[in-house]
Amino acid sequence: MRIVVLVDALLAFVDPLAFGAVWGGSVLVACARASRGEATAAFAALKPLFAADPQADADAARRATNRIAAVAEVKGIVFAERVSTTGRFLAQAAAELADARDAEDFARWADEQLAARAARHAGAIAFWEAMADTAPAMGMIATVIGLVRMFATLDDPHAIGGPMATALVATLMGLIVANLIAGPIAARLERLSAAELAWQRRTLDHFSRLAQAELSDARALQRRVQRSVAA
Repeated sequence: MRIVVLVDALLAFVDPLAFGAVWGGSVLVACARASRGEATAAFAALKPLFAADPQADADAARRATNRIAAVAEVKGIVFAERVSTTGRFLAQAAAELADARDAEDFARWADEQLAARAARHAGAIAFWEAMADTAPAMGMIATVIGLVRMFATLDDPHAIGGPMATALVATLMGLIVANLIAGPIAARLERLSAAELAWQRRTLDHFSRLAQAELSDARALQRRVQRSVAA
């Protein structure tokens, strides 16, 4: 009996008009503000939202970087891509390091990669922030619609309850979407982005130093030797 009462109480909050207005309106506004790629990335980010572990990724990157540095010291950075790594980012960075013509080229590639990643993260975060900003307004719109429907049926007391419920549920749903769903998602994605970009920057800076030590310094030494021979 208590379960039935509880279910009935919860069903009182199920209102298709309020749900469609708040969720549908918020998603449409967020999509209108974002590009197609940013909207896709925003929903794709829901998976790492719960599964991501930036500290574990940073530790794995540090271990892989140390192995690559050890190999580079003995055999050269050309063997960097042969070192076993975890994740597509590290594998791509190791391959670029192995193929780098000079330290400046690798540093330029690293800056472009981090800038592109930061832009993708920012787009996904902005999408959820737009939903959080829009949801209360969508709730108020649905509330006004519910009130208009209620005033239109004042001559029928039995018809007032539905529109009045829509008005109240819509306001509540707008606050829930903004403060308990979209807002927290945006905040967590922002923290994950900062943590991820931090360890990726540290990794690429380390690789840049390896490239500098082997390529730029070696070329400078070669030029000095050539000048000495020519003299």
